[in-house]
Amino acid sequence: MRAALLVVSLVACTHSQAQTPLPDFEPAELWQEPVDLAARDLLYGPGGASLAPPSTGATYQFVAYKISGSNPGYDVRDASGRIWSVKLGIESQPEVTASRILWAMGFHQPPTYFVHSFKLTGMDAGEKTVARFRTEITQYKAGSDWSWYDNAFKNTKPFKGLLVAQVMLNNWDLKSTNNRVYDAIDRSVSPKRLYIVRDLGSTLGQSKQSPFFKMLGTPGSQGSKNDVDDFVGQGFIKKADGDKVSFDYRGQYQSLIDTIAAPDVIWACDLLSRISDEQWRAAFRAGAYVQADADRYIAKIKEKIAQGLALKKPS
Repeated sequence: MRAALLVVSLVACTHSQAQTPLPDFEPAELWQEPVDLAARDLLYGPGGASLAPPSTGATYQFVAYKISGSNPGYDVRDASGRIWSVKLGIESQPEVTASRILWAMGFHQPPTYFVHSFKLTGMDAGEKTVARFRTEITQYKAGSDWSWYDNAFKNTKPFKGLLVAQVMLNNWDLKSTNNRVYDAIDRSVSPKRLYIVRDLGSTLGQSKQSPFFKMLGTPGSQGSKNDVDDFVGQGFIKKADGDKVSFDYRGQYQSLIDTIAAPDVIWACDLLSRISDEQWRAAFRAGAYVQADADRYIAKIKEKIAQGLALKKPS
């Protein structure tokens, strides 16, 4: 009996992320049609080249230790006074590249860059390597989390397309704490807020949870990240029956993935199919991937896009 109660309790905790829907939602707060998609620079992203920190050797002042997530990092200040959130380690590459892909699709993203090495002064001083640098969006300030499960836009096409993108990138860490609401500092700015999936480091690997942990309803081993062999080895669509689609996914967020229908997959894949070969290569250069790995990632993503577009019904 105690074991059964423990399992029920763990399952309840897993799905306790639901929050009160955020009010006064406008579609542009989550997604805006990327009418300029063909011209978007996926090497430097929404922050552009002018904002990009030097890729090697620059010096930053320690501000604070990163206190959330599984990867170490800092808040640092550059010579101009700008504050950067720095994440070190394995998630640095996939987070930058995944951010570029979502931005190309029309989803809001903060300026993020991959930095090969930098010097830190103050606490924990020294040479640091392999880092994701992220800074605030001009005219906006990061605020509260928003929930995948309980929000004002969960039935919209862009939200479902955003979920499709997570499945395609094998993102297995769909915690609501990885999502952030950005509020406009100047109330004359439109839209007044932005809903962003911000922490994308658990991507470009494999999203398969052990059946044991799935039974318990606990995170356990959810998959890998930044592993091209694992990414290429995992499928996308297992079966389609009318609008119902079954994905090659096994994890604690199955109930969320099950809300995706064929038209949602087609919507997302239509957007992704508009990204040029040059832009795909730029997105992976942004994450500092070697060309051979980038080519394998891109080929697999294109294979998934083709699967999604094949769901279109003959006219």
